[in-house]
Amino acid sequence: MRHTPDETLELVIHNDDQTPWAFVVDLIRSVFSRSEAEAETFAARVSQQGKAVCGSYPSAVAKAMLETAEQRIKAAGHPLRITAAPGGAEDAATDQPVEAPRNKKFKYAHEAIAWHFAGLAHDEITATSRQFPGHMRADVQVALDKLFSASPIRFFGLYEQHRYETLTYAALTKEGQHAVTISAAQYQDVDIGETEPTKCLNNGLWLNRDGDLHYAVVLSFHREFGQESGTCVEIAVPAGEAGLALVGRCFSELEATINAARSYRGKVLSLEAEGDYRGRSRGVMVHRLPQVQRDAVILPEQTLKLLDRNVIRFIESREALRRLGQSTRKGILLYGPPGTGKTHTIRYLAANLPGHTTLIITAGQMGLLSQYMTLARLLQPATVVIEDVDLIARDRENMGGPCEESLLNVLLNEMDGLKDNADILFVLTTNRPEQLEGALTGRPGRIDQAIEVPLPDDGCREKLVRLYGGGLKLPDAIVAEAVMRTKGVSAAFIKELMRRAAQTSIMQGDGEAVSSRDLAEALDDMLFTGGRLNVRLLGGASEEPSGY
Repeated sequence: MRHTPDETLELVIHNDDQTPWAFVVDLIRSVFSRSEAEAETFAARVSQQGKAVCGSYPSAVAKAMLETAEQRIKAAGHPLRITAAPGGAEDAATDQPVEAPRNKKFKYAHEAIAWHFAGLAHDEITATSRQFPGHMRADVQVALDKLFSASPIRFFGLYEQHRYETLTYAALTKEGQHAVTISAAQYQDVDIGETEPTKCLNNGLWLNRDGDLHYAVVLSFHREFGQESGTCVEIAVPAGEAGLALVGRCFSELEATINAARSYRGKVLSLEAEGDYRGRSRGVMVHRLPQVQRDAVILPEQTLKLLDRNVIRFIESREALRRLGQSTRKGILLYGPPGTGKTHTIRYLAANLPGHTTLIITAGQMGLLSQYMTLARLLQPATVVIEDVDLIARDRENMGGPCEESLLNVLLNEMDGLKDNADILFVLTTNRPEQLEGALTGRPGRIDQAIEVPLPDDGCREKLVRLYGGGLKLPDAIVAEAVMRTKGVSAAFIKELMRRAAQTSIMQGDGEAVSSRDLAEALDDMLFTGGRLNVRLLGGASEEPSGY
């Protein structure tokens, strides 16, 4: 086609999905004298619309620019095509966008973002973020998969050069040496107590569209020194009311989906910062406790009735209590000598409270109490178990300073802060109730019922001997002798006694029948040879057992 010297020509760049993005941007910047940002915006328009007019120029200028561009394209060996047409000829052809190709290759995140938000400058985009506790990673992943991963325009994994920084949308728009590189998606296996772990993304960039509105979603870790790493979700949209409405709707749906997630509901949990030996990062440890039936909880009948009435029956009555305007939160204190079965009782409760999430907190984890309480509120109905609570009831005189608050008071404050309709049950255990009495009586109503878990009486010891005897042959006479000689010991002591009797039977007999001699030898090792310290270590009482 011949053109007159005075004719104005439009130079049109055509998309081919093969020429590297960086080459196109550099060509537009150097040949057509565009800024870096303008070049990226124009390259994105070419990619999305299939072609775009780079500018209108006098015929001679257009020909010179076209020749220079074609020489560079040929030298680089790329198939990029640039054509010249009379001014206005391409306007109509480029008005309607072409469906954005899904196989466009990008090296850097800023290239993909510029392609996605074609024609929009950085200051025309707004980003809003929400942070979620790190131990909620599995539930956040479920929500992200449901809301954003079904049919994104594109999804990219991201390479984090500096692990100590939170990866934000603003960081993804950086160019030059600080540009964030696109990489393979990186997942970690998170144990949620099921047959298979949940695969959770370390980070990600979703490029999505809601009708005609394009938006981006960034997933990253929120890192703060000395704090648990959280999960950050950031949504970037074009500025304006439509974009703000989309952000509000997305976060509302995200939070609702997280709240409804079932990754940890109804399970026995504790917070865990370290990965396990299989290399799975979990944040939350799921305990697979053995199921304990009521007949395996060997306590005095009145203790069992008190336990059932104040826990099992109370929880069954919660809805009726709520209708009558009564509080549905409750605090229980289990107290008694070591080894009497307080932990075993908690396992019984956890197994017989269907739909309840049980959170187990040790004294050493009280610094994580606020995270535990957040989890309890989220996963309620929940049971919060704090074992050996006497260890946190420190006297103020022994603390670091006059302004330091005891951990027990922190716990009581958390219990005070719960709403009356919170479906949260606190179960505290202690071997030394006298160390708690002053603090608990000074804050009446935090503990609704104290339940003693005593040393086993004659009837309970007989049941324990038969229970822990397992597959041993135990004549009634041997059972009676064991009951008589273990007065004043704990359930833990009897459990160990039966194991030693079985070991002695194996060494001296057939390994099944237990003789009086086997029992006597086991008792001798436990009560006499090892001394008084050994008795206490094995769960003996403060008083001397009758075996002495």
